[in-house]
Amino acid sequence: MKRQWRCVCLLLCAVLVWFLADAQGVRAAAGDGLRLCARSVIPALFPFLVVTRLLLSLGFGQWLSPCLSGLMTPLFRLPGTAGSALVLGLVGGYPIGASTAGALYRQGLLTRNEAERLLTFCNNSNPVFLISVLGAGVFGSVRTGVWLWLLHLLSALLTGLLLRGRGAKHPRRPPPSLPAEPPAAFSSAFVGAVRGAAEGMLSICAFVVLFYVLVSPVRGLGGVLAPLAAGAVELFSMTPLLTPDRFGFVLAAAMSGWGGLSVLCQTAAALEGSGLPLRPCVLGKLVQGLLSAALALALSGYALP
Repeated sequence: MKRQWRCVCLLLCAVLVWFLADAQGVRAAAGDGLRLCARSVIPALFPFLVVTRLLLSLGFGQWLSPCLSGLMTPLFRLPGTAGSALVLGLVGGYPIGASTAGALYRQGLLTRNEAERLLTFCNNSNPVFLISVLGAGVFGSVRTGVWLWLLHLLSALLTGLLLRGRGAKHPRRPPPSLPAEPPAAFSSAFVGAVRGAAEGMLSICAFVVLFYVLVSPVRGLGGVLAPLAAGAVELFSMTPLLTPDRFGFVLAAAMSGWGGLSVLCQTAAALEGSGLPLRPCVLGKLVQGLLSAALALALSGYALP
């Protein structure tokens, strides 16, 4: 066994000992995570995931791609087809942008360099979480949530601009000579969208509950450390700890831009089999988190009620 995996195994053994020693506390934290999913995560995201997946099945991404070529090529040095990953990532949330970028690369519509640069800024939070969960739920203001979403959008675009020259250029591969698939029938698309959204929600809630348990010790730290540590790991675990003030607004913007370790795990699962690394996503989320914090600090006076 390699040395690094020995360290990982020792760490997992320590976690297991903690779970056994504090079984009641772990069970309580898992229950809190499940209640958080029932109260906030599922109501806010499930209907949105259904509609987003239905749009994808009906060919919305392909229809939108030519319209975005005038934006993607001059600004980000990417072909117009990359715009579907950006738009769907902004609308559908984590990890739809990354999975769409991976699909475009597998189809030969993007080179490896283009796909990796796209991954730095196409994987984003959806407006429902920012406006409903954070804006209305934490700050008691839909207007504040809209500001969070606008800052998130702007920081993603700025990240793409800053990192558009990253990596070496690769020659473009010709797209596969396969006939374009017609959009699915509405009935089958609707059934598939509901089923896919349910599977996606199960995955999201599983990560939420697991990381909610793992960050449970830091929630007792108090002060700024608790929401900061929780947000770095899992966004939904951070929401009950945020305060509706300027610090809470800046932290919400920064951590939404970062996404958390839970989102990175979901992204890694979405990219599995595509041949694309997770590193561009990590770099992009770090840059976006810093940009989001700076923008939120500058504009908090306008955004807070």
